[in-house]
Amino acid sequence: MGASRKLPARADLVRAILMAGRQSSTGAIMLHQAVADRLGLHPTDHKCADLLCHDGPMTAGELAERTGLTTGAVTGVIDRLEAGGYVRREADPADRRRVIVRVIPGRLRGVGRLFEPLAAAMAGLCARYTDRELATILDFMTRGDEVARRHTLWLRRKTGRGQRRG
Repeated sequence: MGASRKLPARADLVRAILMAGRQSSTGAIMLHQAVADRLGLHPTDHKCADLLCHDGPMTAGELAERTGLTTGAVTGVIDRLEAGGYVRREADPADRRRVIVRVIPGRLRGVGRLFEPLAAAMAGLCARYTDRELATILDFMTRGDEVARRHTLWLRRKTGRGQRRG
């Protein structure tokens, strides 16, 4: 910004950031719906596979805990992901009564290809900012994610896991 341009008032900036966050959230949901449609999955299935890919193998109970879904809902997710060839169930070597859910890496590489153009465009967008600005953006996004995670937990405690109201 040039020296002669005045920044909007702080309250206006905060309002604009909150609105941009809402729009970004909606855009992310629509993006993941489109990806899930391409894969023949439900968006929840797609994001559960993403969690498994990012965080590694886990039990159905751990996946339920991470997502806030009921164990019954997670069983359905795992069934669909397994039927689609995205994950497999394996006996836990430490406790044969437990089952570990593991992604099938080759299958998920195809999913990654759907995001390559987006990643390239986002890298181009990042090129417009200084390292200091990128650090600030990253800090805001990381802290914002934590705020959203705490709010999600609050909502789950308030209504009960997996319950729908309204």
